[in-house]
Amino acid sequence: MEIIFATHNLHKTEEVRSILGPDYRIKNLPELGCPDIPETADTLKGNALQKAQYVADRYGRNCFADDTGLEIEALDGRPGVYSARYAGEGCSYQDNVLKVLKEMEGIANRKACFKTVIALILNGQRYFFEVRVDGIILPEQRGVDGFGYDPVFLPDGYNQTFAEMDGATKNSISHRGRAMRQLKDFLLEYPRP
Repeated sequence: MEIIFATHNLHKTEEVRSILGPDYRIKNLPELGCPDIPETADTLKGNALQKAQYVADRYGRNCFADDTGLEIEALDGRPGVYSARYAGEGCSYQDNVLKVLKEMEGIANRKACFKTVIALILNGQRYFFEVRVDGIILPEQRGVDGFGYDPVFLPDGYNQTFAEMDGATKNSISHRGRAMRQLKDFLLEYPRP
């Protein structure tokens, strides 16, 4: 089955291809020839739907999109829906991490969670999958794998950040990995023509 993943993020594309496996031909936006789709909604669900709906409307293809946010309790849920551009438009992952670490200096409450929402449009119908993973923000970066806030997020029950874990371990417990498995389980049950 071919399905469009409405993202320009190559890290996300590779994670999703690994999780969904060879039964699904995942194409991303560059492979479709689609420009970047702005995220202007004020919720993760809204952004995910906005991207998926754009592809469905413009290209008439089955597609899904995700939006992920890091919510930090002591920062009143920031960066949240603005996680990817927290340090400003055109910022790097490192810029975002450094901004969070600066804002968290001297704060004892390190509780945080990652949330992922997937919007799937399949044969014109909308479906949503949402997962959260709780953890803490470390005071310094650890690990070199992964991307985004992975070097500072320590999931509950683990002694490694997402950036210290191998890909298989991270995908088995991460917010995106678990949401993608929900998507995969749904697609396996979905009646095919």
